[in-house]
Amino acid sequence: MPAQTQVDQRLDEAALDGAPLVDCRDLACTFGTGEAAVVAVHGVSLQVCPGDQIGVTGPSGSGKSTLLHLLGGLRSATAGTVSWPGLGGHPLGVPGRIGFIFQGPSLVPSLDVLENVTLPLLMADADPAEASHRARAALDAVGVGTLAARVPDELSGGQAQRVAVARALVCQPRLLLADEPTGQLDHAAADVVMTSLLDARARLGAALVVSTHDPLIADRLSGRWVMRDGAVAGASSPAERVAR
Repeated sequence: MPAQTQVDQRLDEAALDGAPLVDCRDLACTFGTGEAAVVAVHGVSLQVCPGDQIGVTGPSGSGKSTLLHLLGGLRSATAGTVSWPGLGGHPLGVPGRIGFIFQGPSLVPSLDVLENVTLPLLMADADPAEASHRARAALDAVGVGTLAARVPDELSGGQAQRVAVARALVCQPRLLLADEPTGQLDHAAADVVMTSLLDARARLGAALVVSTHDPLIADRLSGRWVMRDGAVAGASSPAERVAR
């Protein structure tokens, strides 16, 4: 059985069990040591469950980006634990578990739009023809299918972010993590990108966690985590779960 098929099977079994996608207990992350140490996240206990829609808000430096990186396995915790019971294990390096969208430019400059979106599938050993077909479908789904032959330098900020959304979606992840995905866009472009994310979440049945400074973006999500000084100071919505 191909590796990606095995991953998909494990994900389906985990989802049927109703397991949380991410489970954090007393999570902490510190940068540096001694007097220069900076505590970015501390004492965070929470879960992300299938179908959750969570906006992570708070001032700059409150730990939003670090928390998303911990949730996605991009950074290791210095204390506490984070696990991915509903994703079949640690997501790093396994396409199809988590889709990431970052604030800054993240497309490969030397590849055209279609190649950028196809890349995660090829890394998962997908058939090239099938990968190209799925990449075109993902681009069409976020409204940028006509840009397939362009390179990143030929895109506007909003177009580039929608391509980044397509790339995050192409492996059909169960969890989407978006770190300030509209932070460098005007309101019109931000609205289009956010609509693309929400539509994609609905199609996939995925959970979505978005860090943002923009209250209009946060208000489009049913759950809210408010961060202060590295801790989750408040949480709201029946859809989100904070571990007790």
